[in-house]
Amino acid sequence: MAIVNYCIIAIIQLEEKDLVEMELSAEEALSLFNKYADTAHDLMLKKNHDYGEAWRDMRVSSLTDLILMKILRVKQIEDNDGSTLISEGIDANYYDMLNYSVFSLIHLGNE
Repeated sequence: MAIVNYCIIAIIQLEEKDLVEMELSAEEALSLFNKYADTAHDLMLKKNHDYGEAWRDMRVSSLTDLILMKILRVKQIEDNDGSTLISEGIDANYYDMLNYSVFSLIHLGNE
């Protein structure tokens, strides 16, 4: 669950570059959190449809490996000052980590 929350926070920090104040009101923070959680949910539904729910056949350990790969990829992109040749940006990697985490939570809830 923490990975889900941290990914949404990271996406907010990436996307909301116009925020100048160091602290947000609870209402504004919740609004931004829900905005990006909804975006992640919509993306999850689209990808899930495209891949035929392949995650259901995966083990939690495999989903964990995918999350770790995405973390390494984010670090590589950051080391390259955000530039990529063919891959998606940092935000896409955070959305993927978030979705893999949700899939893992679903698996763990069904055990």
